[in-house]
Amino acid sequence: MNIWLAGAVAEASTELAAFDACLLQAGIGNLNLLYLSSVIPPGASLLLGPAPLDRANWGDRLYCVMAQSRTSAIGHEVWAGLGWVQEANDGRGLFAEAMGSSETEVRFQLASTLADMTGARQGDWGDIETQVTGATCNGRPVCALVVASYQAEGWD
Repeated sequence: MNIWLAGAVAEASTELAAFDACLLQAGIGNLNLLYLSSVIPPGASLLLGPAPLDRANWGDRLYCVMAQSRTSAIGHEVWAGLGWVQEANDGRGLFAEAMGSSETEVRFQLASTLADMTGARQGDWGDIETQVTGATCNGRPVCALVVASYQAEGWD
């Protein structure tokens, strides 16, 4: 199974419209999102970039882990990130998501959370990987988003 990780930053007339623009950039704007908690199945490969969802139809369900932050306050920063770690022997793993007002804050949250999560579980855990993105509001509302897309499914 492939899990695709994509980051996006967008601005628009409202915070919700900026979020929607990020979803479109990440290639998932026309799907219904079903948020997963944090578990990566054994054998999963994590790949960077928008998910190639060529067979997904308008309104299909997409299973994902997501971090997103929005603001319309001029001069404020938004940061979002996903961190992950996988077990060396079977590829099972964990995601953590974080949002904040600085890159340093988000990276600290991801490292601390994953250290606690792996410390509570047995395994030969690999290095923590991250994808983090951010933006500053310069007048129009902005959104920063990082999403891990698992798979899309139809409704029938």
